[in-house]
Amino acid sequence: MRHFGHLAPAVRARLFHREPQRFTADSAPRMLSAALGATLYSPATRPHLADDVLKQAGRGVVSMVLCLEDSIDDAEVSGAEDNLVRQFARLAQRAGAEPPLLFIRVRTPGQITDLVRRLGPDVALLSGFVLPKFTEERGVPFLEALTAAETASGRRLFAMPVLESPELLHLETRTETLDGISRTVDKYRDRVLALRLGVTDFCSAYGLRRPPDMTAYDVQIVASVIADVVNRLGRADGTGFTVTGPVWEYFRHQERMFKPQLRRSPFLEEGAEPLREALIEHDMDGLLREIALDRANGLLGKTCIHPSHVLPVHALSVVSHEEYGDAQDILRPERGGGGVLRSAYTNKMNEVKPHRAWAERTLQRAEAFGVAREDVGFVELLTAGLPA
Repeated sequence: MRHFGHLAPAVRARLFHREPQRFTADSAPRMLSAALGATLYSPATRPHLADDVLKQAGRGVVSMVLCLEDSIDDAEVSGAEDNLVRQFARLAQRAGAEPPLLFIRVRTPGQITDLVRRLGPDVALLSGFVLPKFTEERGVPFLEALTAAETASGRRLFAMPVLESPELLHLETRTETLDGISRTVDKYRDRVLALRLGVTDFCSAYGLRRPPDMTAYDVQIVASVIADVVNRLGRADGTGFTVTGPVWEYFRHQERMFKPQLRRSPFLEEGAEPLREALIEHDMDGLLREIALDRANGLLGKTCIHPSHVLPVHALSVVSHEEYGDAQDILRPERGGGGVLRSAYTNKMNEVKPHRAWAERTLQRAEAFGVAREDVGFVELLTAGLPA
């Protein structure tokens, strides 16, 4: 699989200076964590889940979470587990069909070992588990169960802990909770693919819900948690993890939500790169702003609950031609001693040592999402993937 792989080769050649690289569920963790992109959640109760998974893969989705937790009623859990086992069997029977990276969001540690046992050989289609309300106390049993399931199945399985507990939100317990989470994920570093932020639960603790014209970063109590999580767990010094962006709750029912009337977004002022020239529907302004702020604040990828969110996340994850040129210049071997140089676009200063970590992350994102041609922007990347 690869990002934008659902587009025709001629279309990709027109859009990309450097196309996204191919990867599989067995690729290196570094590649997979960068390539998660828009991770689409789906309730595990859906009766045609296997068909849904392959349909979304055909539309560019590369990672999905099949949810046994908050998205379904407590009374539905047993039936949903049975459904997952059936649907994985149906996926395994689809010769030649390549599903996205598949993760199961569980409620209890015991579900991990039980589901892996029940899946049998079909566990080959599973990439791992999403672990809810993760703290040190609650997280260790999940990760121990994951290790046991991996040993029993012989299948590499990853964990994606969700950071959403009240202990992380509340100021008096935040530092202690972050310390515990840090110890736990560092101990199981080889198993942790990415950390996910549960902003809906954060808002719930204070009876808040952000409207569609506001981002998570406009809700200060939420923004402070995101900042502290990135500060402690998202560092670029080799100790950090990929931290993914929070869910966007709003969507339209129409599949062609960006058409037929595309127009200039009112929130985009002059100089608000990289979206200044974007032409989009008004009710997507908040989502696009939040995606841009995710990246500016050190997050990569995003939790999504509707297929219409996938294209914007992926389009805004593509590395621009200008970013790529700057990153390559900064990382040239002859620049190892540092110094300052003018960018090839002659519009900024590239300082080699301070900008090195940014350049390395940019090239990692370029591997996963590609590099746009010089004259290709967000609108072209977005509209190329829309249904005709």
